[in-house]
Amino acid sequence: MPLRRLIIVLSLSFLLSQQLLTQSPSQAPSSGSSARQPSGTPSNSPAKPRCKDNGTYVNSKGQTVKRPENCTTAPQTATAQCRDGTYSFSTSRRGTCSHHGGVAKWL
Repeated sequence: MPLRRLIIVLSLSFLLSQQLLTQSPSQAPSSGSSARQPSGTPSNSPAKPRCKDNGTYVNSKGQTVKRPENCTTAPQTATAQCRDGTYSFSTSRRGTCSHHGGVAKWL
Protein backbone atom coordinates (compact mmCIF):
# COMPACT_ATOMS: atom_id res chain seq x y z
CA MET A 1 0.00 0.00 0.00
CA PRO A 2 2.77 2.56 0.76
CA LEU A 3 4.27 1.97 -2.71
CA ARG A 4 0.92 2.77 -4.29
CA ARG A 5 0.72 6.07 -2.36
CA LEU A 6 4.26 6.95 -3.41
CA ILE A 7 3.42 6.34 -7.06
CA ILE A 8 0.28 8.49 -6.79
CA VAL A 9 2.13 11.33 -5.07
CA LEU A 10 4.95 11.25 -7.63
CA SER A 11 2.49 11.18 -10.52
CA LEU A 12 0.52 14.13 -9.17
CA SER A 13 3.64 16.17 -8.48
CA PHE A 14 4.92 15.46 -12.00
CA LEU A 15 1.62 16.55 -13.56
CA LEU A 16 1.53 19.68 -11.43
CA SER A 17 5.12 20.60 -12.34
CA GLN A 18 4.33 20.11 -16.06
CA GLN A 19 1.32 22.38 -15.75
CA LEU A 20 3.38 25.07 -14.03
CA LEU A 21 6.09 24.86 -16.70
CA THR A 22 3.63 25.43 -19.55
CA GLN A 23 2.11 28.56 -18.05
CA SER A 24 3.61 31.66 -19.61
CA PRO A 25 5.19 34.11 -17.17
CA SER A 26 3.66 37.55 -16.93
CA GLN A 27 5.56 40.14 -18.87
CA ALA A 28 7.14 43.07 -17.13
CA PRO A 29 5.60 46.48 -17.89
CA SER A 30 7.48 48.58 -20.41
CA SER A 31 9.73 51.31 -19.10
CA GLY A 32 7.74 54.42 -19.91
CA SER A 33 8.39 56.44 -23.03
CA SER A 34 11.83 54.97 -23.77
CA ALA A 35 10.23 52.26 -25.95
CA ARG A 36 9.43 53.80 -29.31
CA GLN A 37 7.14 52.49 -32.01
CA PRO A 38 8.38 52.60 -35.59
CA SER A 39 6.68 55.36 -37.54
CA GLY A 40 3.48 54.26 -39.23
CA THR A 41 2.87 51.38 -36.81
CA PRO A 42 -0.16 51.81 -34.56
CA SER A 43 0.71 51.17 -30.92
CA ASN A 44 -2.35 48.96 -30.36
CA SER A 45 -1.73 46.52 -33.27
CA PRO A 46 -0.80 43.02 -32.12
CA ALA A 47 2.57 41.65 -33.15
CA LYS A 48 2.47 39.04 -35.90
CA PRO A 49 3.38 35.65 -34.42
CA ARG A 50 6.69 34.14 -35.50
CA CYS A 51 6.40 30.37 -35.84
CA LYS A 52 8.75 27.49 -36.53
CA ASP A 53 7.29 25.59 -39.50
CA ASN A 54 7.04 21.88 -38.64
CA GLY A 55 5.44 20.78 -41.89
CA THR A 56 2.08 19.08 -42.35
CA TYR A 57 0.34 15.74 -41.84
CA VAL A 58 -2.75 14.04 -43.24
CA ASN A 59 -5.46 13.59 -40.60
CA SER A 60 -7.92 10.70 -40.31
CA LYS A 61 -10.34 12.51 -42.64
CA GLY A 62 -7.70 12.76 -45.37
CA GLN A 63 -7.16 16.52 -44.87
CA THR A 64 -3.68 18.04 -44.89
CA VAL A 65 -3.14 19.96 -41.63
CA LYS A 66 -0.18 21.93 -40.25
CA ARG A 67 1.73 20.15 -37.48
CA PRO A 68 1.82 21.89 -34.07
CA GLU A 69 4.29 24.78 -34.12
CA ASN A 70 6.30 26.79 -31.61
CA CYS A 71 5.18 30.42 -31.94
CA THR A 72 5.81 33.69 -30.13
CA THR A 73 2.05 34.34 -29.84
CA ALA A 74 -1.09 32.45 -30.83
CA PRO A 75 -1.50 32.34 -34.62
CA GLN A 76 -4.95 33.35 -35.90
CA THR A 77 -5.59 29.92 -37.41
CA ALA A 78 -4.54 27.91 -34.32
CA THR A 79 -7.29 25.88 -32.66
CA ALA A 80 -5.56 24.91 -29.40
CA GLN A 81 -2.45 25.46 -27.32
CA CYS A 82 -0.76 22.25 -26.25
CA ARG A 83 0.68 21.70 -22.77
CA ASP A 84 4.22 21.87 -24.16
CA GLY A 85 3.50 25.41 -25.43
CA THR A 86 3.06 24.57 -29.12
CA TYR A 87 -0.02 25.70 -31.06
CA SER A 88 -2.19 23.13 -32.84
CA PHE A 89 -4.09 23.63 -36.08
CA SER A 90 -6.16 20.44 -35.72
CA THR A 91 -9.59 20.38 -37.36
CA SER A 92 -11.09 17.97 -34.82
CA ARG A 93 -10.76 17.66 -31.06
CA ARG A 94 -9.94 13.97 -31.04
CA GLY A 95 -6.18 13.43 -30.79
CA THR A 96 -5.33 17.13 -30.69
CA CYS A 97 -1.94 17.66 -29.01
CA SER A 98 -1.68 13.92 -28.36
CA HIS A 99 2.12 13.94 -28.76
CA HIS A 100 2.50 17.31 -27.01
CA GLY A 101 1.14 16.55 -23.53
CA GLY A 102 -2.53 17.14 -24.36
CA VAL A 103 -4.49 20.36 -24.75
CA ALA A 104 -3.75 23.17 -22.31
CA LYS A 105 -6.48 25.42 -23.71
CA TRP A 106 -8.78 25.61 -26.70
CA LEU A 107 -8.61 28.78 -28.77
